[in-house]
Amino acid sequence: MTDLATRIAAARGEVPADLVLRGARVLDLVTGDEIEGDVAICGDRIVGTGAAYEGRQVIDLTGRLLVPGFIDTHLHVESSLVTPLEFDRCVCPRGITTAICDPHEIANVIGADGIRYFQRASERTVMDLRVQLSSCVPSTHMETAGADLSASDLEPLRHHPSGIGLAEFMNYPGVIHRDPQVMEKLLAFEGGHIDGHCPLLSGTDLNAYCAAGIRTEHEATTAAEAREKLRKGMRVLIREGSVSKDLEALQPLLTERTAPYMCLCTDDRNPLDIAEEGHLDHMIRRLIAAGTPPLAAYRAASLSAAEAFGLKDRGLIAPGYRADIAVIGSLEACDVEMVIAGGIVADDAAFAAREPLDPVGRNSVRAPRVDADAFRATGNREETDVIGIRPGQILTDHLDERVPIVDGDKRPDPARDLMRIAVIERHGRNGNIATGFVRGFGMTRGAIAATVCHDHHNIVAVGADYGDMAVAANRLSEIEGGFVVAVDGNVSAELALPVAGLMSLAPFEEVQAALSDLRTAARALGVTLDEPFLQLAFLALPVIPALKITDRGMVDVTQFEIIG
Repeated sequence: MTDLATRIAAARGEVPADLVLRGARVLDLVTGDEIEGDVAICGDRIVGTGAAYEGRQVIDLTGRLLVPGFIDTHLHVESSLVTPLEFDRCVCPRGITTAICDPHEIANVIGADGIRYFQRASERTVMDLRVQLSSCVPSTHMETAGADLSASDLEPLRHHPSGIGLAEFMNYPGVIHRDPQVMEKLLAFEGGHIDGHCPLLSGTDLNAYCAAGIRTEHEATTAAEAREKLRKGMRVLIREGSVSKDLEALQPLLTERTAPYMCLCTDDRNPLDIAEEGHLDHMIRRLIAAGTPPLAAYRAASLSAAEAFGLKDRGLIAPGYRADIAVIGSLEACDVEMVIAGGIVADDAAFAAREPLDPVGRNSVRAPRVDADAFRATGNREETDVIGIRPGQILTDHLDERVPIVDGDKRPDPARDLMRIAVIERHGRNGNIATGFVRGFGMTRGAIAATVCHDHHNIVAVGADYGDMAVAANRLSEIEGGFVVAVDGNVSAELALPVAGLMSLAPFEEVQAALSDLRTAARALGVTLDEPFLQLAFLALPVIPALKITDRGMVDVTQFEIIG
């Protein structure tokens, strides 16, 4: 950063700025005006707007529009399936200059070392990667994770410069009913930022959750739910991920009146969707196309996000603010042509100049080898609890079906879209295997399996054939985790994710190509879901209603108990 006196002198035009953006208009998110004049930058700060400046470097952007860089207010980098440095290279050129991440996926596998890995990555990225401290490792007592982080475990991590506060508090029943370990974490972070996660919560239970000092929420799936949360003082983050797609439902609520209290986030978005559609730029385009005032959409993408998370140095293109700028052709198209992040042009040279970061979490898949018999579902009653998938949501339905018992087993039934689902503990702690039924994949044969399995990240498999489920699950141990499609006793497609069983070491372009092959292979099994692998991963998350499965059995999330 340049010294204060130099920045003031450059702002007055007494000395040249480091970088001048010339000829473009600047969108002011306070007044909605489009301002003529140069933008002068010294170091990582904007020092001047609305005037003529000279600079050591001048970029002519005549005819373009400058908007503040976008802030993704809640995401898990691990769900992009690439390392933090590759994620930076993937999304920063799309206008993302700040990403507020929760590394609880890797933390659930390798504990505090996973958070430290992300903190080290934040020191290298071109964009500003903010690392929240994971509040729920594990997310509940009803699963086996690879680690357990208490308030005392988090304390040594909280002073890193990338930190903001405590990440999404998913154990909302623990908050409401004052679980001692939950209270310890809430008290440790009281007065700081605590991120929320409370799907379908309302009334006095929502009052209790907010009274704990939790101020942001990304799980609202209807406008009515989001409106109540706004009324209770929460900042609502509109989410559009690869599975959880809430933009269409919440878009009518985003107006110039509500925009100061609404933000945008992706939560979990894979690089194939980023390549085919985009990131927050995709959300902005869709919002405006659906009728959201452009000023409201761009406020939610930057200024409102900065205010919600206490980042007072960004969100506007104005003197004294961090030089985070996206260059676009038009507001409606949100066609990002260039990005300035912290005063640096986010180009190939900037990404190549970053210091490399050694991977962590290798050889983390320590699951028992299984055979076809491991997936049998024994029982003496035909009445069966079935997970009902809601495409485009991570909420599920709790269905009841009669499944006949044949030779002591309840078999998958493709004609009724009833597939076997299983979770296999893979951290080497107990070797648990739980099985159940799921409806919604449309699968007619074969199996798919993954180690991306929120949030404990055990092996999850779904299939019409037990032998193929075994092939897929065992292959995951051989490739250090990832995604596998198997049919007729053979692997038909796979993607290795050797970093904690969550992230690839390959460039994001190669991961995109592998995901395309996996999607094709899954469709060959009859799968009808747009994103079957992340949809599968969320079927094991016992903090999202209504019915889920972990390595300990089927979980009734509404009752917050294991039912079999």
